[in-house]
Amino acid sequence: MSDSNDIPLMFRAQIEGRCQIQRLIPGAPRQQAYDWAQEWITGVSKEVPDFDSKTIQTKAFKITWRFVSNSGQDEGVIRPVTGTKGWPLYPGASMKGAFLRTCTDEQAMKYCGGQLSQKDTKPGILRFHGGYPKDGDWTKKSLVDVVHPQEDWQVKKNGSHSAFIQISLHQPTLVFGISSTVELSEEEWTTIWELWERAMERGIGSRVSAGYGQPRNHGNSNLLRIQLKGQGLGSQLIDKTGEFRPNMFKAALRGHTLRLFSGITDENSAEELTKELWGGFAGQNGAIVGLLGIAFNPVELDLDSYSYGRNVMPTYELVDGTLNILCMTAKAEQQRKNLKVLIPQLVKFSLLFGGFGKSWRRVDHRLFFKEYVTGNHNPMIGCHWQFGEKSNSLCCPVNELSDITNFLNTFQKSLKQWVKLKKKTLSSSISNWREAWHPKKVEVWGRIAESQLDSKAVRWFHGPYLGSQSIKKSVLTGQMGQIGCIWHRMYPRYITTNGRLQSTREYVELLTIFPDESESTEDFLDYLDTTSDFIKLWPTEE
Repeated sequence: MSDSNDIPLMFRAQIEGRCQIQRLIPGAPRQQAYDWAQEWITGVSKEVPDFDSKTIQTKAFKITWRFVSNSGQDEGVIRPVTGTKGWPLYPGASMKGAFLRTCTDEQAMKYCGGQLSQKDTKPGILRFHGGYPKDGDWTKKSLVDVVHPQEDWQVKKNGSHSAFIQISLHQPTLVFGISSTVELSEEEWTTIWELWERAMERGIGSRVSAGYGQPRNHGNSNLLRIQLKGQGLGSQLIDKTGEFRPNMFKAALRGHTLRLFSGITDENSAEELTKELWGGFAGQNGAIVGLLGIAFNPVELDLDSYSYGRNVMPTYELVDGTLNILCMTAKAEQQRKNLKVLIPQLVKFSLLFGGFGKSWRRVDHRLFFKEYVTGNHNPMIGCHWQFGEKSNSLCCPVNELSDITNFLNTFQKSLKQWVKLKKKTLSSSISNWREAWHPKKVEVWGRIAESQLDSKAVRWFHGPYLGSQSIKKSVLTGQMGQIGCIWHRMYPRYITTNGRLQSTREYVELLTIFPDESESTEDFLDYLDTTSDFIKLWPTEE
């Protein structure tokens, strides 16, 4: 009699003691998901699935990050659909659905078929065969992917949060197949593939709004294209491998959206407005498809690591990358004009006061506090992001520090207009969330730093700011397992001269503080006000 433990994990029930690959068990020497993935790679055919070239037209497309098509076969587990020879498959039915959304009514009826009357239907002339990886490279990259929702922890309260595992392909090239029941001209096939490229513009598969399943080109779906460069701490997969994860862009933009709305309307409305823009879950009503999503193309990206003691921390240096903010629905296209006002200001805000990804609330210590990391005795902290030359129009010029005040006031007006547009009620009530952007809950302080070595505040996180007074490891600055209530940013200073944007060697050093009621925080705010050369920029007395 065969042993039940000899059955591959893929075919076991998703129950404790048998197979639970979505569970991430802290401290476990090896997660079961890696065994699941290895069994799949070992068992899958080495022969690449091949479409019949005599009857099926094919075309290949590169995915810029990860790709997942949720099979739905195992409860609680997101893993790819498998097709011929055990290979991952983007199903033909999904392909047809995506294709259909880009067609005119006439094209839809011709290519995909439809309802003629209550009794009669008409089949389309096209057959969609789905998509497979072009080659076996997908087996050589990590299939085990981690999803870690942190919105409540990052914005609201220091509550519990946990990660879970899914299975996805890393940067595959997918070959798609389409055939026709009638002979078509080359010109018409060109039209068909153009329709499919348009269908792919918003991504394919699952989790597309967070950057999964995205191609390089986005055409008319693109609301805003942003050139970025940055460096900092990379994400770490379960096996300690470093990875640059573009979903951090959506997480940052979504988090700031929630912070900002919670300062001008009630908490429920803030959540509803945020979900409308970026998607989310609506309890028993299921998932909400947001108006917006992101796609990222790392044009030039270097992954490295930073070591201290026995610890290794993944790092990245993005020399050049393109972040695309996408209109994900027809409804978004209808609101494009208003979104073109709101979203560039949101992006400006995000880069003005912080960065993206791990340790985004802190400056990159390798740039602004070199002695801290010299000798590799201390952990790496922070990140540093800025716009590329093609996106300099999104920079916030600071001829005077009051320009930041003016930007925030203008942005507040845009946010309030959006709330009114959505028929929500403006409210001056103060949210209980830790980082609600309300004038009675947040303060912005700033100064001009002469160079990257002229940061005053970076040392205050590691030692006294005056005599024996310190904010190190306080409620304000946080510590391991506890998010602080202060952001520190060294923003490259640009000025306008005769209407032209001009870079300088200076930085705008900014502290964004969500004060708690502790004595140490009150003392620090008093120091900023009476002794330091920082100036309070927001809120200000009108």
